Amino acid sequence: MGKPTGFIEFERELPADRSPLSRIKDWKEIHLHLPEENLKTQGSRCMDCGVPFCHTGRLISGMASGCPVNNLIPEWNDLVYRGLWREALERLHKTNNFPEFTGRVCPAPCEGSCVLGINNPPVTIKNIEVSIIDKAWEEGWVTPQPPAKRTGKKVAIIGSGPAGLSAAAQLNRAGHTVTVFERADRPGGLLMYGIPNMKLDKQEVVQRRLTLLEDEGVKFVCNTTVGGNYPAENLSKEFDATILCTGATKPRDLPIPGRELKGIHFAMDFLTANTKAVLDGSKGENYISAEAKDVVIIGGGDTGTDCVGTSLRHGCKSLLQLEIMAKPPLERAGNNPWPEWPKTYKMDYGQEEAAAKFGDDPRVYLTTATHFEGDADGNVKSVHVVDVEWKKDEKGNFGPQKVPGTEKVLPAQLVLLAMGFLGPEQPLLEALGLERDARSNVKAEHEKYTTSLPGVFAAGDCRRGQSLVVWAFNEGRGAARECDRYLMGATDLP
Repeated sequence: MGKPTGFIEFERELPADRSPLSRIKDWKEIHLHLPEENLKTQGSRCMDCGVPFCHTGRLISGMASGCPVNNLIPEWNDLVYRGLWREALERLHKTNNFPEFTGRVCPAPCEGSCVLGINNPPVTIKNIEVSIIDKAWEEGWVTPQPPAKRTGKKVAIIGSGPAGLSAAAQLNRAGHTVTVFERADRPGGLLMYGIPNMKLDKQEVVQRRLTLLEDEGVKFVCNTTVGGNYPAENLSKEFDATILCTGATKPRDLPIPGRELKGIHFAMDFLTANTKAVLDGSKGENYISAEAKDVVIIGGGDTGTDCVGTSLRHGCKSLLQLEIMAKPPLERAGNNPWPEWPKTYKMDYGQEEAAAKFGDDPRVYLTTATHFEGDADGNVKSVHVVDVEWKKDEKGNFGPQKVPGTEKVLPAQLVLLAMGFLGPEQPLLEALGLERDARSNVKAEHEKYTTSLPGVFAAGDCRRGQSLVVWAFNEGRGAARECDRYLMGATDLP
């Protein structure tokens, strides 16, 4: 480590974001950058902690603790402190194919398990990570690295989201010929259409990496639905192995009275159509506008926040976000000790923007919708809600119980359902005859990724259920390793 007393001498510092009231006028990325000297100082805060929990990547209490791709964080923190940026890039790329993505959209479980974070603000790991890769692109250090020779083996990857891209990158590196099938009109999956442009720029960041993968030999086939306009049985005829990386895209619905009214949409339909409009420069037939509307978002998490930020950029009239859970505490609770992911209250970028425009955090906690009300033309006009408290019912089941006398009516001409996902869509899995688990995910053991069909592997959300982008990268890399082993009898992939 470069400076043994760095964590004592220096405070945590993050770059300022663009002003909330300014940035909601465009779709540009919201984050700014720290000067290089400040980044070196932040790197010096990485202490000689003995056991660096930051890169353990374990599940504790069902949540990630440490980096799921096992980034060598202390090493590249030290290299940044010493000004050895190119060497830092080499260490970063050893474990992470796409640090420009994780450095922007990962919630940073590494920082939640930072040893310094036990009693001080943790090291700014995520910001240093993205600064390394952004500098590398600027300096021209990231260049196509096609394999020296090809194995003659062909691999199909279904889905070009985080898991699919990391699997493709690794298998192509091993010399296999990789074809990635994507049903959308552009590759990238969640990275392209599921995450808004202000969090992850599509042209400057996502497309740049996709182009590099193509230059290295990866082939993307878009507008293609395997099991639809491309017969599923062709996979075994045309390829030596297949990896399913289709994600968990079946949204959780809210089957309450009035659900059929116009103006009630799944969050991803709203976000996908919006990003497509931003990229195309025109609003397509599936575009959903929040302009001049009272918007109610039901659900939290990153998807709910992205709906908040997108609605504000449309120019919504008002905005509320309903959360059925209680408001998190400001500090770690006693049952949430380090190195678990800290379940504490924070304002994400969307809530910050809403507070700047409307005066307060838009989230309303311990609240659920009971029914929707429509107008004479079948359009939603309001959401009826009630407070809840979490306790046991008369049968002894613990859950949210309605509080009598707390009913309210919220005006709403647009309702967005952001309540998570139930698993992968089933038609392709049925067409292949794959075995599934109790949650409808593809049945494949973690670290092995083999399905019930020989030569077919599964990785990412379609195998584990809805999870973090960084877990998808972990699984894509792992599935590539096992697929390479299947094809060649042994593997050198990490």
